Amino acid sequence: MSTTVLEKVKNIKVLNNIAENGLNVFKDKYRVDSDSDNPDAILVRSANMHAMDFGPELKAIARAGAGVNNIPVDRCTDTGIVVFNTPGANANAVKELVLTSLMASSRNLFDGVAWAKTLEDEGDQIPKLVEAGKKNFVGKEIKGKTLGVIGLGSIGMLVANDALDLDMDVIGYDPFISVDTAWNLSRNVQRAMSLEEVFAYSDYITVHVPFTDKTGGMFNKEVFNIMKPGVHILNFSRGELVDENDMAVALESGKVGKYITDFPNENVLKMKNVVPIPHLGASTSESEENCAIMAARQVKDFLETGNIRNSVNFPNASIPYTGKRRVTAFHQNVPNMVGQMTSAISSFDLNIADMVNRSRGEYAYTMIDIENEVDGDKVLRLEEQVKEINGVVTTRVI
Repeated sequence: MSTTVLEKVKNIKVLNNIAENGLNVFKDKYRVDSDSDNPDAILVRSANMHAMDFGPELKAIARAGAGVNNIPVDRCTDTGIVVFNTPGANANAVKELVLTSLMASSRNLFDGVAWAKTLEDEGDQIPKLVEAGKKNFVGKEIKGKTLGVIGLGSIGMLVANDALDLDMDVIGYDPFISVDTAWNLSRNVQRAMSLEEVFAYSDYITVHVPFTDKTGGMFNKEVFNIMKPGVHILNFSRGELVDENDMAVALESGKVGKYITDFPNENVLKMKNVVPIPHLGASTSESEENCAIMAARQVKDFLETGNIRNSVNFPNASIPYTGKRRVTAFHQNVPNMVGQMTSAISSFDLNIADMVNRSRGEYAYTMIDIENEVDGDKVLRLEEQVKEINGVVTTRVI
């Protein structure tokens, strides 16, 4: 393990096109390129990293987006590499597309526009044909209808609040709602006590939950039977949340009136009454820039101070950085780890000024600020002594 002091130039590897304003976060003492064989950190969007070999200097991977299924998170955890994502950075972009799709599909706008394009060679007859054909695309207004929102995170909360402003009734379900979201969620969003309540009372249902063993295939024939006839289902989260065979049957029978999905595939494109959107949820210049800046700032803060925000595999931990030496360690979550670290620091006749310890499952993360000046060889020896503690995965003296 080599020492990582602030004066050392840090290498940032970029695997995809990352917005320039994000890369501009890294100023002096950073080298940013796409060719580094042994970077200190990696910025990525959609590149598949599962087959990648990671060099010994790699300390962090930041996904400029929310999903991290393209990153081998478990392997990173076992080797002490922190993985960041950027929750909320693309929330407004997704919210706008959800509401756009909600209204457009309800008014049969997509089908109507596609039909109108077929008239381009009809010349002077086009106005008459439009007037005759528009009856085939009569839709429904969303005002007064009920929208069920499953998952009230950064996106679901925005969708719910804005749907209220469109004069919809909104039912929200999220048993794990965060305190921050609860503060920002309108009190006029009705709280559902179960998924079945959302399914039974909603005219439109939008889902904003991650794909897990529990959520996979959550939209299936059993829940379709609970829903109102002709319900519209919007999926801007993950295609795997829907049992596609059951969805095809429900669409064919009319039980589900429309399925709007950001994840088209061969099966979906063959279904009746599907609105297939080519994964445009976060595809705005503003969203890409927000994600890039947020990812870069999180990486920079971690490399320079050890502070962790928005990690998917490490516990979040932060204390103000004073510029003095800081010992950080990612380690097994077992008794006496912190005690062994403080003893190691004391053996160098050093005083502790501040510390924080946070756990996440089988692992924990500790930061200890040292009051004394620590330079030269003592930094290396202190880092090595902490690293030798049984159960420590990685350590740095910043």
